[in-house]
Amino acid sequence: MSIDHRDVTFPVRMQLDAYNAKDIEGFMQWWADDCQYYAFPSTLLASGADEIRERHLARFAEPDLFGRLIARMTVGNMVVDHETVTRNFPEGRGEVDVICIYEIEGGKIAKAWFKLGTPRLHSTAA
Repeated sequence: MSIDHRDVTFPVRMQLDAYNAKDIEGFMQWWADDCQYYAFPSTLLASGADEIRERHLARFAEPDLFGRLIARMTVGNMVVDHETVTRNFPEGRGEVDVICIYEIEGGKIAKAWFKLGTPRLHSTAA
């Protein structure tokens, strides 16, 4: 299978695969050194690859972490994903819908914005 590395979805696909594998090195190779990471619309959560790495080292420690892609679309150098992410919240295991917006430059994620929905806890009743 041939992969077109000019495809703007490529770095987004690869970082999601690495996220689900909890592979920090594989994940970080798709983020630009000077990338910006925001809570939508404009709250800067991490500036630069080192801060993004630190955020994700903690996240990757969650045993149930997994991002399931629901839909993906592109316009120019922007990739928009709708994901359902399984997380280990302080209140328990659950999931949250996330809209992820990625700006791709030079084959890397230059900026990203994340809009989280309301977490839904999984039932613990047997």
